[in-house]
Amino acid sequence: MIGISRTKLFALQALVAAVALLIWHVGSTVPIGGTYLLPKFFFSTPGDVIARIWKLFAGGQIWKHLSITLTETVLAFLIGSVGGVLFGFWFARKPIVAAVFDPYVKMANALPRVVLAPIFMLWLGLGIWSKVALGVTLVFFIVFFNVYQGVKEVSSVVLANARLMGMNERQLFRHVYWPSALSWMFSSLHTSVGFALVGAVVGEYLGSAAGLGYLIHEAEGVFDVTGVFAGMVILAAFVLFIDWLVTLIENRLLVWRPQPASHA
Repeated sequence: MIGISRTKLFALQALVAAVALLIWHVGSTVPIGGTYLLPKFFFSTPGDVIARIWKLFAGGQIWKHLSITLTETVLAFLIGSVGGVLFGFWFARKPIVAAVFDPYVKMANALPRVVLAPIFMLWLGLGIWSKVALGVTLVFFIVFFNVYQGVKEVSSVVLANARLMGMNERQLFRHVYWPSALSWMFSSLHTSVGFALVGAVVGEYLGSAAGLGYLIHEAEGVFDVTGVFAGMVILAAFVLFIDWLVTLIENRLLVWRPQPASHA
């Protein structure tokens, strides 16, 4: 329980954003002691960034790049999440399999993803699939370890009682293992949304002809700080939107979960 209503929480979150924008605006436009705390050349200004975002959307050139990044992010998120769920359940239910593959899973998870990006581009080309593959490697392990832990956390007493009631493996999966893993799974999905986008954008940044990562890389190449910050703001809004969708699905699937009490 956080002890605060949603309205007050939203107001506080908006206040934090407003204060950050104010500091940014003052630091980049108002000289203090003859100098700017946030020089415009390095930080741009909130007004310029907002104007650039408006220009990108009004002109229509952003939609192509946004749709490509969205496609890559959604594919990486779905493929990585489904793979993580399936393998997480399989490893948790098959201790021998988990023991055999344990060192290889840890070794694969320890590989720097940026090192894999050029390899994926060599294998899959400069199209969307090399970016999707990079995103999948980020999402998969987050979901895999959370689902694995969620299934392993099932109480032995609950399992014993369920078996005494005559539940078969299919019923155990539906009524015991699945509910236990759901909370762990959705906690990982919220994190995975950002990592799926990171994979797509990093892949675009390293080699692409379209996408938000390409726009940011192009802006950096000509020292267009306003363009870089505009791309970063769009990315942030993008992540918040996808995370909101995940929250809606989570609330629908976890209807059995007790809701925390809130105070007006």
